[in-house]
Amino acid sequence: TSQAIGTMTALFAHLNINIIYFLSALEEIDDEEAVRISVPTALPPSSTSLKDYVDKSETLSKLVQLGVNLWKLEQRPNVGSMLLRLDYETDVATKLLFLKDIGVEDSCLGYIISRNPFILTQSLENLNTRVNYLKSKKFSQDTVASMVSRAPYLLSFSVKRLDNRMAFYQQQLNLSVANTRNVVSRLPRLLCGSLEPVKENLKVCEIELGFKKNEIQHIVLAVPKVLTANKKKLIQIFDFLHNTMKVPHHLIVKFPQVLNTKYLRVKERHLFLEYLEKAQYDPTQPNYIALDSLISLPDETFCSELASAKLEDFCLFQKTL
Repeated sequence: TSQAIGTMTALFAHLNINIIYFLSALEEIDDEEAVRISVPTALPPSSTSLKDYVDKSETLSKLVQLGVNLWKLEQRPNVGSMLLRLDYETDVATKLLFLKDIGVEDSCLGYIISRNPFILTQSLENLNTRVNYLKSKKFSQDTVASMVSRAPYLLSFSVKRLDNRMAFYQQQLNLSVANTRNVVSRLPRLLCGSLEPVKENLKVCEIELGFKKNEIQHIVLAVPKVLTANKKKLIQIFDFLHNTMKVPHHLIVKFPQVLNTKYLRVKERHLFLEYLEKAQYDPTQPNYIALDSLISLPDETFCSELASAKLEDFCLFQKTL
């Protein structure tokens, strides 16, 4: 055996061919044989950054062209090595074509992969099964494409999990099938994230904020983000509306968008109106100011229409707070 290997080695050397040995790890080789062992150099031997591999990897260079943020991806454990192992044609191109076929815009592909690179490791069979499940629940193709674009992890979850999430929201909020679909399509990450913050916010709305179940349902239908809002911020803005501005529950339910507004915006505008003695939020009284107008109007319009003041005066007032 050793004689045969030696003969082959000499032949390869004569033909000027570098070889990779497939010998036992315990078998001794001489210095000349060791020098001739070739190590593939398609990729840099080691690096802490994916950018060093872009010129050598078709997969990475194509992902960069799509707008994928490699810097963010390499911060995540094992993602860099996972991407380097992918074959562009079989692993990446097929998934990109799949996403385009279901209606995802080209401009969204980079965003999706930047946030969920693991979609590239999913089988086409699984991806198709999950899309077909959503369509079976009467989500239109355009809606499915929009949901996937806004919630990149959506297609990484099994049909069983997606179905359990749909059932959770329908049961917890006592929603019809159509309303459940409406809420989820507007905030598709509800099907992806943890349910614990959602359960916590539902408890907060009922127990701490004092809303009735049917009021919570109305709020969620109008502003699904309430389910995933920061609990402290939700309590803070409700406290200001209800206890400082004296807005009753039923008016907050009528204009639930106010719960999704920046606290500082509500506070500054209310205090300015209060300073001008115009903070009137009771619809049964003269000079009533609706909550939706309070939060939605641009500063200039807010000043001219609601406060009857100059924008410069409001800016000066803000500096005193």
